[in-house]
Amino acid sequence: MRQNEHMGNGGLRERKKARTRETILREAFRLFRERGYNATTTEQIAEAAEVSPATFFRYFPTKEHLVTLDQFPPLIEGIAAQPPGAPVTVLRGAFRTAFASLTAEEIAAGHAREVFATTVPELVAANLRKASGVLEEISALLADKTGYRRDDPRLRNAMGAVFGVVALVWVEWARDSEMDGPAELDKALEHLESGLGA
Repeated sequence: MRQNEHMGNGGLRERKKARTRETILREAFRLFRERGYNATTTEQIAEAAEVSPATFFRYFPTKEHLVTLDQFPPLIEGIAAQPPGAPVTVLRGAFRTAFASLTAEEIAAGHAREVFATTVPELVAANLRKASGVLEEISALLADKTGYRRDDPRLRNAMGAVFGVVALVWVEWARDSEMDGPAELDKALEHLESGLGA
């Protein structure tokens, strides 16, 4: 009984942490829209989210961390859930799985972060700095799913093609918030998976 209670308490703590994180993100983006990214301070965000500055920094070490690559959608988990297959097929399935795991609200919030990440020059630079680490992690997982070595050019080429398509769809989605980003991305990756035929 105590073990179940402990597990329940652990789940409750995790949910509370997730709510706190989402509250901080929601208030941060409200302030960014109202005042601009550069004019908004971490202290203002903490106050709006009704948390202490120390709590803010436990979740987000810097203001940049609010809007830099944060695994939207949760692609690492999406790749892990895929059966073995060709790289483009695995990555397409991973994006589908990742988006399916999110609520409409989470997708909207993630999209808002992406818009900032691709339009604020400081954040574009920060994301470029972080991109290599994220791509290394994806490459390692993809190698396991495909049976390719991590230094196999076919793996590099497939990742380059997929993330090139993702980047272009992301730019379109940032310009048009009414666009169904996940659906458009899946259509684009289906086209790539088919060999870019008509």
